[in-house]
This record gives sequence, C-alpha cells and structure tokens, in this order.
Amino acid sequence: MAGLAAGPADPWSRALPLHFTASALVLHPETRRVLLRWHVRHGRWLQVGGHGDPGESDPLAIALREAREETGLAELEPWPDCSLRHAVLCAVPASATEPAHEHADLRFFLATSHPDAIAAENDQSPLRWLSVADAEAAAAGNNLSETIARAAVLLGRGRADQPG
Repeated sequence: MAGLAAGPADPWSRALPLHFTASALVLHPETRRVLLRWHVRHGRWLQVGGHGDPGESDPLAIALREAREETGLAELEPWPDCSLRHAVLCAVPASATEPAHEHADLRFFLATSHPDAIAAENDQSPLRWLSVADAEAAAAGNNLSETIARAAVLLGRGRADQPG
C-alpha cells in the first residue's frame, strides 16, 4: 500500500489493477451492534464503502460519503475518533464490466445514534444490524472478521459475548 500511495499514478484510479478504496464499519455503540450490507458481487455480508469519486483522495471523507449513500444515515460520525482502524488487500472477482482486480481498502469506524433510520440503497443490498457475535459469524472466513474484532475491543468487549 505504501508503494501504491507513493507511485506516480492516482492511487484511487479504478484503471489500476490495485487501487485504494475506503470503507467503514458502522456501529451503534449504545447497543454494541454492527451494521452490515449484503454485497451481491461477493455473495456475503460486508461493511459499507467503496471507490473515491474523481478528484477525491481523503479516505475518511470517502468512507463517510459511501456510508451515507449506502445506509441512508445522514448522521454518521467517526468513532471513537478519526483514526484509520484497518488496512487490507481485497481480491475483487471479475464482472461483466471489469476484470478481476484488488482493492487496498482503508477502513474506519463510524457511529450513529439513530440506528432505526437506515434505508438500503436498493433491494439487492439489504442492511442488517447484528450483535458483534452475529457479525463475526457473518464475516467468518473473511478479513472483515479482524475489523469486527477490533471494533469489539473498542466497544468494551475483548471478544463477542463477553460482558463489557
């Protein structure tokens, strides 16, 4: 990722076989729940987020924009602060419109105090509030498991289902 960021090309450009994306694990700290979105292309529950729009390069701003678009939550704030929480490489399968490629995904935690205000972006991308334990089960076998584990620590639990 450091090489990508230091390279001569725009590291957010979708034309590169490896490019940056920004995502967020949306949390409701009061109830210690995690919001996941169904991703048809991957066939699994994942965090929200995606590509920067042309001219965008601030990963937190991209994660916030994408999270608001994909969840309908206008009120989202970095939680517990603006820190980058996880950076991972993700393989993306080919589609009818683009070849297989990789994302250098920069992940943040965002919180809402209005969890019932969620509105899925479309019918193919439903949203689900899950306990940490259920979110970990939904993410099993995926690097999102580590992101959820990091959130669990900040939510006051070392692991799912342990009192805070």
